[in-house]
Amino acid sequence: MRRKADRLAGGKLKDCKERGEWAELYFMMLAAGLGMKVSKPFGDSGRYDVGVENQRRVLRVQVKSTIYKRRNGEYSLNVMGPGRKKYAPGTVDFFAVLLIPIDDWYVIPFEVMGRKNSSLHFTPGSRRQKYGEYREAWHLLRERGLTIQACGEEGSVDAGEEQRPSILLV
Repeated sequence: MRRKADRLAGGKLKDCKERGEWAELYFMMLAAGLGMKVSKPFGDSGRYDVGVENQRRVLRVQVKSTIYKRRNGEYSLNVMGPGRKKYAPGTVDFFAVLLIPIDDWYVIPFEVMGRKNSSLHFTPGSRRQKYGEYREAWHLLRERGLTIQACGEEGSVDAGEEQRPSILLV
């Protein structure tokens, strides 16, 4: 369980850019604490914020955060890429969204929101919350990807016959 002081630290930062950088560090700390290998692309010009290595490949994660709460208790934020454009397919695998005041993370696959949404809305505690199934869904970062395994059974091929590996897509 995260402490209240930890939860509020990022909300005290007044500058949006600093808050975003803090959220990226916070995301990397939590992911590493869950046993994931994380990396940070060099500089500010990368298409994603954090790389998360699973057993299959490196997943590209774009970290977003908000402190903005609307009157109805809904949190909202804009999800825009460079030049205030939507993210193109193939540039990001996941969005990790932090609602700073309540310390809730949402790990959302690109294909779920991708090019459709530029504005996200979260209503924590509501049964009708659109992204509720992605709340604290850290497991998705471990499960994604494509694995190609080549395998051949010994003794299954006649002498002189070429042995071809079978391919298993997981």
